[in-house]
Amino acid sequence: MKVVIAGGTGFLGRPLTQALLLDGHDVVVLTRRSQLAPQETSDGARLVSWNPNGEPGPWAGEIDGAQAVVNLAGESIAAGRWTSARKQRIRDSRVRATRSLAAAIRAAAAPPSVFVSGSAVGYYGPLGDEKAAEDRPAGSDFLARICEQWEREAAGASSDRTRVAFIRTGIVLEKDGGALPQMLPPFRFGLGGPVGRGDQYWPWIHRDDWVALVRWTMTTAAANGPINATAPHPVTSAAFARALGRAMHRPAFMPAPAFALKLLLGEMADALLLSGQNAVPVKALQSGFQFRYPTVDEALGAIFART
Repeated sequence: MKVVIAGGTGFLGRPLTQALLLDGHDVVVLTRRSQLAPQETSDGARLVSWNPNGEPGPWAGEIDGAQAVVNLAGESIAAGRWTSARKQRIRDSRVRATRSLAAAIRAAAAPPSVFVSGSAVGYYGPLGDEKAAEDRPAGSDFLARICEQWEREAAGASSDRTRVAFIRTGIVLEKDGGALPQMLPPFRFGLGGPVGRGDQYWPWIHRDDWVALVRWTMTTAAANGPINATAPHPVTSAAFARALGRAMHRPAFMPAPAFALKLLLGEMADALLLSGQNAVPVKALQSGFQFRYPTVDEALGAIFART
């Protein structure tokens, strides 16, 4: 089938694109690179330039007749300190891209049967140890408000011909991107440990399982609405540090003080590191999805076993 992916060149989009190509699908990647000829290819995927300004453009012709659309577009939330301008870019990059795709889907003569749109476990806001399944209401902090608006824009594509799913992603683990590489330097020098008090839950998922979950969502009729893209067993920051230490054969007892992180990162420290969510993938498990790496030791062990 034909799959259109917005954000298909990033940390998550690249392996998803490669997996879909291996499955034999025709993959079109929407990219913001200017002056790009549609026939240029990357790993067999066709690259098409787009401007996600909130409205459809010439690229929308790729949506018409596609069987699936996946939306991973959005500026990184962890690429820099959260100034007012940066927070606006984080919000706009998600909302406008999703609005553009939803409008293109609504206008298509032959709309896709499924629209899988990105979201995040930040939807739930900072939580304690209470488990957060997909029916938990939204929080009220910056990330929660963005996720709520993000999903609301995606829901505008829903119809009797298009199923819509929101993938609420946790911390995705792999060595070539995401949060994990930023955690490694202290551990390599024997100075690793929990972040802050260490009792906040980190909902994580191995990237291979994330890719498999998105592919499963695309083909599973029961997969609609919010879906937590997290492993079945979230762990605290302290437990994660111990597991990472075991995988790297390094100690894990030196905590990263909360006050230092707040001085360095500001508001972002609280939202991404010092608070968390005990998010669990209830809908995926109830609908039969099977995780290859259900525990953090299995996930990190597999990642660091590679040469």
